[in-house]
Amino acid sequence: MTLDEVMNHKRHGIMFPTMVVGSLPRPQWVRDLIEDRKAGRVSEAEADRLLDDAVPSAVHMQERAGLDFVSDGEWRRESYVKVFADAVRGFAHDLIEIDTPRGSGLAYPAVVSKLEARRPIAADEARFLRARTERKVLVAVPSPYTIGRRMWSPYHSRRAYPTPEAFMEACIPIIRGEIMKLASIGVDAIQLDDPWLALLVDPAYREREGITDVDRELELSVRCVNEAVKGVADVHLSVHVCHAHYNRRHATQGPYDLIIGALAGMNVDRFAMEYATPDAGGVESLKGFPPDKTLGLGVIDHTDRNIEEPEDVVSRVERAMEYVPKERVTLNPDCGFSPSSSNPMDFDEAYLKLSNMCRGASLLRDKYGA
Repeated sequence: MTLDEVMNHKRHGIMFPTMVVGSLPRPQWVRDLIEDRKAGRVSEAEADRLLDDAVPSAVHMQERAGLDFVSDGEWRRESYVKVFADAVRGFAHDLIEIDTPRGSGLAYPAVVSKLEARRPIAADEARFLRARTERKVLVAVPSPYTIGRRMWSPYHSRRAYPTPEAFMEACIPIIRGEIMKLASIGVDAIQLDDPWLALLVDPAYREREGITDVDRELELSVRCVNEAVKGVADVHLSVHVCHAHYNRRHATQGPYDLIIGALAGMNVDRFAMEYATPDAGGVESLKGFPPDKTLGLGVIDHTDRNIEEPEDVVSRVERAMEYVPKERVTLNPDCGFSPSSSNPMDFDEAYLKLSNMCRGASLLRDKYGA
């Protein structure tokens, strides 16, 4: 299947395909189950048994909303990036506490010894998803750059890897191997989550992290993505960037002008980007969007309790079409609704937002052609 067929559904005469970014809000009992599994109060086998019953409801919700590409809601994961530490030996849990997203107080694992793959990161959940829907499926894994920025600590990690860059290098072959597995399973779209790339646009973040050479960071992110997808064929590849969020607050803010030029150097097909939130600074930065890439346009602000109307979705797409032609626009929320299982978001709200996003896509097809 060609990229045009996958992304624009030309075989079915559909433009403006609708996709998720990955995560959905978890019911409270699923959130409790993940915490109990982490604490050892519930075995992994028992948690898997219960989640096998729960995950199909997340899939059915997306189908009912009308999405063309669905995920499993990432309900099995504690977070979009901790999923790497859960599958790979070499981490000590809950050593890193940082103030981003602002005020979250979330603790994260730190790498403390050499990495060793323990089990698949996402392949098992992808097989489960693939067997339970006839829709196209999307599966996300974290980018080595974001893993390196998020889970390397100057206090805990230097003995294992002297620098974040050395840690990123060790992550690359593990992520590449996982992408190969996902492609072999028949996943239609594989997404690399790289929010730590987008955080670079905020001067406050750069100051807090001691980042003075932005070009070097951009080169690292591009290299990590390109090395991770090297040799991968016959599958659609996306990179997702955003300002990160927790409890409806973003970690950073600012337009993407500083990073958008670097996207052209990434050997992927599509970029899923936050644009519905005011914190992203507006679509004007799309004037620098690579002309040979597909845009995953964020048209739903997942941090806003207000439910967008389908006409709001149309308006946001039409503003973006001033910079990116309609043939290269796909629709998605700004981010996953709950990249962390502890993120207190509302499942019904997510359903209503996704439903109206899909209704907006239908209006766009009626207006601009199927």
